[in-house]
Amino acid sequence: MTRRGVLAAFAATALAAAPTFAGAAGFLRGAGDIRRIRMVSPRTGERLDTIYWIEGEYIPEALNEITLFMRDWRTNETRVIDRRTIDIMAASHNLLEAHEPYTLLSGYRSPATNAMLRSRSGGVAKNSRHLIGEAADLRLGSRSVEQIYRAAVACNGGGVGRYSGSNFVHMDCGPIRAWGR
Repeated sequence: MTRRGVLAAFAATALAAAPTFAGAAGFLRGAGDIRRIRMVSPRTGERLDTIYWIEGEYIPEALNEITLFMRDWRTNETRVIDRRTIDIMAASHNLLEAHEPYTLLSGYRSPATNAMLRSRSGGVAKNSRHLIGEAADLRLGSRSVEQIYRAAVACNGGGVGRYSGSNFVHMDCGPIRAWGR
């Protein structure tokens, strides 16, 4: 059996066991029984490597660490990062079989930061999911934007944007949709 076949079988089993998506975000294909997230922030110089979920239980201290790490670095403000977004990020990372941490370009954004970015770029949404702690903009040096995008889309867990010109992928836990080139 191929690796792809094993992943498909795991996904089908996990999704069949999930009663609803709202209660089953953790069953995203590739997420696993132990969920770990690794990121670096070029803005703050910080690194994060944490296990945030073990056998069906989120670890509150780890989620708090993730929220702090993904803060708006311009204002130092935080907002709780939605667990579903973290799950999508972790599942995508696992599907890519990447060993390096994600580079986090943007997690939570304060209204002031979002307004400033909107004034500089037409690609920033007025009601961005970044404002409510439901989105992340990420890159991996060892994987292309296309590879990361495809892994995130395969999770079928939310919005995935491909920004090839800026070398990052947007992941969020909103409605399932995909965009970009």
